[in-house]
Amino acid sequence: MSEHARARGARFNPHRWANPGRFARLAERAVPPLAWVTAALLLVGLVGGLVLAPPDFRQGMSVKIIYVHVPSAWLGLFAYVSVAAASAAALVWRHPLADIAAHAASPVGAAFTALALATGSLWGKPMWGAWWVWDARLTSMLVLLFLYLGHIALKGAFDDPAHGRTASAILAVVGVVNVPIIKFSVDWWNTLHQTASVSRLDSPAMPMSMLWPLLVMAVGFTTFFVTVVLVRMRAGLLEARIQALRTARLRREDA
Repeated sequence: MSEHARARGARFNPHRWANPGRFARLAERAVPPLAWVTAALLLVGLVGGLVLAPPDFRQGMSVKIIYVHVPSAWLGLFAYVSVAAASAAALVWRHPLADIAAHAASPVGAAFTALALATGSLWGKPMWGAWWVWDARLTSMLVLLFLYLGHIALKGAFDDPAHGRTASAILAVVGVVNVPIIKFSVDWWNTLHQTASVSRLDSPAMPMSMLWPLLVMAVGFTTFFVTVVLVRMRAGLLEARIQALRTARLRREDA
C-alpha cells in the first residue's frame, strides 16, 4: 500500500476518534457552536409552537404541550439506544470512552424520560380525565425510566468499579428490548394513547403550521442532548485522568 493510501485510510479511520485525548479536543471545539445552534432551534421552535401554531379544534390550547412532550419522549428513546450501543461497545471492545459515553448519556436520557412522563400526565388529565392510566405506552415508558435508574445505580453498587460498569452495561443491552415495545405498543394493543401522527411523513396527521415547530423542537432537543453529553464526557475523561494520576501517586508512595 502506498504512503498516500495509508494516509488517506488513517484520515477516514473512525477508530482514531476513540482516542480519549483526541476526542476531548474535538468535543471542546464542538460544544460552543452546538450550544448556539441549540439555543436558536429551541427559540424558533417555542415561538412557532406556542405563538404561531393554532390551537387544536378539539384539545384547544392544551395541545401546545406537544412541543415539549413529543421531543422529550423521542429523546428518551434515542438516548437509551445510544446508551445501549455504547454499553455494547464497552462490553465487546473494553474501550473506556464507550463506557464514559454510556454513563454520560444515561442521566440525560432519564431526565428526558421523566419529562415525557410528567408532560404526558399533564396532557392526559384534560384529555382522559386522569393524571395516570396503566396504558401500554405509558407503562413501557415508566419501565424505561426504571431501566435508566438501574443503569445509573449499578455503576456504584459494587466495591469493584469494573464490576459495576459491567453490570450496568449488561442491563442497558438487555433493556433495549423495551424500545420497540414502546414504539409499537399503540399498534399492538388497544391503548388510550394516540397512534403515530408525526412519523407518517407521507401524510402527517397534523397541519404543517403545527408540524414544523414540532420538528424544529425535536432537532433542538437532539442537539441539546448531544451538547450536554459531550460536556459530561469531557468531565468524565478529566475525572478518569485525575483518578489515574491519584492511583499512580499512591503506588509510588507505597513503593
